Amino acid sequence: MAEFDYDVLVIGAGPGGYVAAIRAAQLGLKTACAEGRETLGGTCLNVGCIPSKALLHASELFEEAASGALEKFGVKISGAKIDVAQMHAEKTKAVGELTGGIEYLFKKNKVDWLKGYAAFKDANTVEVAGKSYRAKNIVIATGSSVTPLPGVDIDGKVVVDSTGALALPKVPKHLVVIGGGVIGLELGSVWRRLGANVTVVEFLDQLLPGMDGEVRKEAGKLFKKQGFEIRLSTKVTGANLKNGKATLTVEPASGGASEAIEADAVLVAIGRRPNTDGLALEKAGLVTNNRGQIETDHHFATKVPGIWAIGDVIPGPMLAHKAEDEGIAVAENIAGLTGIVNHEVIPAVVYTYPEIASVGLTEEQAKERGTIKVGKFPMMANSRAKTNRDTDGFVKVIADAETDKVLGVHIIASVAGTMIAQAAQAMEFGASSEDVAYTCHAHPTHNEAIKEAAMAVLGKPIHI
Repeated sequence: MAEFDYDVLVIGAGPGGYVAAIRAAQLGLKTACAEGRETLGGTCLNVGCIPSKALLHASELFEEAASGALEKFGVKISGAKIDVAQMHAEKTKAVGELTGGIEYLFKKNKVDWLKGYAAFKDANTVEVAGKSYRAKNIVIATGSSVTPLPGVDIDGKVVVDSTGALALPKVPKHLVVIGGGVIGLELGSVWRRLGANVTVVEFLDQLLPGMDGEVRKEAGKLFKKQGFEIRLSTKVTGANLKNGKATLTVEPASGGASEAIEADAVLVAIGRRPNTDGLALEKAGLVTNNRGQIETDHHFATKVPGIWAIGDVIPGPMLAHKAEDEGIAVAENIAGLTGIVNHEVIPAVVYTYPEIASVGLTEEQAKERGTIKVGKFPMMANSRAKTNRDTDGFVKVIADAETDKVLGVHIIASVAGTMIAQAAQAMEFGASSEDVAYTCHAHPTHNEAIKEAAMAVLGKPIHI
C-alpha cells in the first residue's frame, strides 16, 4: 500500500481550491479535492459572485426599460414588468452552467472529487464522509461565511444573509441593509432597481470601509442620488419579528437615543469570517490567529510541513481572484516551481452602477508612505461616457512624487471593473504615470480617462 493516497489534497472547491487542484493535476501531481456542496465552485459560483452579478445585470436592464431612461435614445418602452421567478431561473441556469463547467474540468484533468466535508485526523490525513485519505500535501481553501450580528438573528425569511437576499421571492417594499460595504450595496442595488425602498445602516461615518476617502464620499452622493436612504454612524442593536415584518432598533454609533425602523426584509451584510470550524485544525498541529485566520509564509505554507492555506482563510482581502491566483501559486510551489502573488496589486470592484474599482494604495495610505502626486479626470469629460450618457464618476491616479511610479488607481465609472485591469497590469510592471500617459489609447473609449488622469498627474491634462 502506498504511503499516500494523493500528492495533493485540496479542502474546498471554491475559486482558490478548484484552481489549485486543477493546476496541481496539470503539473503531474495525483490530486483530489474535498467538497461537501452538491456542486463545485464554492460560495463564489453558488451563492456569491456569479448569482449576484446575474441579478445585478437583470435589475439594471429592468431599470433602464422601466424608468424611461432609454427614451432619449429613441427607445420607447411602456408597461415593463419584472418577473422575479424568471429572473431567479435565469440566475440558476447561469450558476449551473458554470459549476458544471468546473466538474467537467475536474474530469478532464483527472482530479478526484471527494464528496463530503473534510476534517483533519493528523497532519497528513483527513476524513471525508467517513473515509480517511492520506496526502503528501494538503491545501486548506475553505473560504469564508457571513459574520453574524449579535441581537439580529437570521431567520432566512424576513432577516436574511447574502444567500437569502439572492433568493427573495418578491420585491420587498422596504429593505434595510445592515452594512455599507460591497455586498450590502450590490444587493441593495438589485432590489432598489426592482422597486424596493432601501435603507443602508452603516456603523462607520462613510460607506465602503477601506476604500479611498474621496471615492467613498463620491459613492455616497451617487447612492443618495439613486434613492438610497443612507444612515451613517448608526448601529443596529436588535430586531423584533412579527407578522412577517421586522422592527429594528437603531441608535447613534457613539451612543444616544434609540429609534425603530420597520422593514419587510432585512439584509445582514457586516462582513465575512474564515471557514475553519469543523476542520479539526488542532489535530494537524494548527491554530488560528485572533481573527480566525491561518497564518502562512510567502509561499502559502503553514507552520506544519506539508499543509498549505490560501484564499479567505488567510490574511488579506477576501476576493475570489486573489484566491485563484494563490491557488495557481500554491500548486506551483508544491511542485517545486516558483509561485508568486503580488499582494500589493490586487484589484477590487464594487459592481453597483456606476461600478467602483481600485488597485494599490488609497490616497490616505500613500501619504503615510511619502510625498505623492495625484491626477484626476472626470468621466463627464470622456467622449465615450458623454456619448453614452453615463458620465458619473472619475479616474484618480496616485503616483510617487519623486519616482513617478504609480501607487494606486481608483475609478468610478459604468465599466470601472473592466478599466481597472489596465491599471493593475501597469502597476505590476512598475509603470510610471508618464508610461500610462504616453501609451496610445483607442478612441473613443472609457479607458482614455485613465490616460487623461495620468496626464493630470504630470500637470499636462488636455481635455480638462
